[in-house]
Amino acid sequence: MRARWQAYCTIVLIALLYSGFVSAQSKFRVYFKDKQTEFNPFTYFDAKAIDRRVKSGLSLTDSTDFPVNQSYINQVSALADSARPASRWFNCISVFTDAKRAADIAKLPFVKLVQQLLPDYPQPLCSYDFDTTIKVKNLKLMDAQLNMLGAAKFKDKGIDGKGIRIAILDAGFPTVDKNPAFEHIRNDKRIIATYDFCKNRESVYDFNSHGTMVMACIGGRLNGQNIGLATGADFLLARTESPGYEIYSEEEYWLAGAEWADKNGADIINSSLGYTNDLYFRHQMDGRHSIIAKAATMAVKKGILVVNAAGNEGDGNWKIVASPADADSVLTVGGVDPYRQYHSNFSSYGPNRNLKMKPNVSAAGTVATMGERSVTVASGTSFASPLTAGFAACAWQLNKDWKNTDLFDKIQQSASLYPYFDYAHGYGIPQAGFFIDTVKSIAPTFTVSLPTQGTDSTGNYSGINVKIDSLHFNVDWKLKDRLLFYHIENTKGYLDRYYVIEVEEENPLYVDSNELKKGEMLRIHYRGYTFEYKQPD
Repeated sequence: MRARWQAYCTIVLIALLYSGFVSAQSKFRVYFKDKQTEFNPFTYFDAKAIDRRVKSGLSLTDSTDFPVNQSYINQVSALADSARPASRWFNCISVFTDAKRAADIAKLPFVKLVQQLLPDYPQPLCSYDFDTTIKVKNLKLMDAQLNMLGAAKFKDKGIDGKGIRIAILDAGFPTVDKNPAFEHIRNDKRIIATYDFCKNRESVYDFNSHGTMVMACIGGRLNGQNIGLATGADFLLARTESPGYEIYSEEEYWLAGAEWADKNGADIINSSLGYTNDLYFRHQMDGRHSIIAKAATMAVKKGILVVNAAGNEGDGNWKIVASPADADSVLTVGGVDPYRQYHSNFSSYGPNRNLKMKPNVSAAGTVATMGERSVTVASGTSFASPLTAGFAACAWQLNKDWKNTDLFDKIQQSASLYPYFDYAHGYGIPQAGFFIDTVKSIAPTFTVSLPTQGTDSTGNYSGINVKIDSLHFNVDWKLKDRLLFYHIENTKGYLDRYYVIEVEEENPLYVDSNELKKGEMLRIHYRGYTFEYKQPD
């Protein structure tokens, strides 16, 4: 994820100042009226892409699948200095040209709209703080990041994501073609295809090692130790980000990568990136403004599960989820401490600006993973996302007839806090046991004394008292076993406030019922059990 160092207004000011010193080149996105092109889905798509569409009940003659008319591309490109890859999903192409030639492009009979975009100005990326020393504690951390997901349940059943194809959209994959952590994948020829959309070439095995570490968190294995869960999955590797700089074109590279992943039969896209104040305002984080959010939504409509990191702005000025994590249908993943299993301070908060719950689930935000040359410790929701993508591949292997939307829902339902949720943890940490074991009812871990009319001095409802059951109270337990969560949901379905308490006494919580408005819902969660109380109307 990216550390932002300029406010949007400053970026605009720089752009205005800079424009006086450069040529009149600008960037334009050209939308076409139609496609007027021949299309055979069986020769165009990978067989897995056809299977996914059939399973999802999608038409094989959807016009958004048709390639962009090559004649249109050629005629527009002739009036431009350079062009980006065309998008079949949105029937458009981005070009660099001047205002006069842009006006000529707009006059072409097949052009629907020419939209001028902000120019590309490089923005420095943050550097990741890695511990490159190989320490004994790394093995403990690897175990923790997997065990919190219930990895043993999948392993005991031989579930490793086999048959599921995962596309990783990232900044580069140096040494993946020879790194021992991916030897099992290479030996089985399970890297199906690669493409560098920044350089327009097939090789992706250079530039930023972020993608290498992300891939390890999905399916890496080193010296018999699993780093991720989906060690048996197939992979598509796409470089869509430029190392060292964050440029506006990367959203378009991401779109091109998603369309390429769709064509090549991806079941899951993992995307450990996000865009915030360099391009957008907070009120635009609604899953509808950014081209990358629109692209992610379209990928979901094509039957792909899109898993995206929430963002690392929780302890910065931005705070909220980045795009495309703001899209409703994207499985957005927050980060938690791998031992405490509590929100990592850097992990971005929800909801999105439509007040839809984000993140959806959480996973370890600090991991031990394989870097370019050695095991390293890395922090960020960039790594919580691929852990969850690997989890999703295993769950889908068990239930191959599910659609992506079914899997999305089941992953949420499997999570450790469900049906409780908040805007720091989502529904909590997905649990493999949900997909393996017979679901059993959860016995209460605490009792609640409900309010009674007229029991206090004012004659109003009295408070709500929580008492922990003696079997579930021990001050010597680890913190993760003593966390009590509660929130107040308003009548519009979103949270007014939410809290996490460290239980240190048998009566840890009192809620004054007079503070609850009519129809509001109080939910309390402790050690797997959720209690609900609705304030009478």
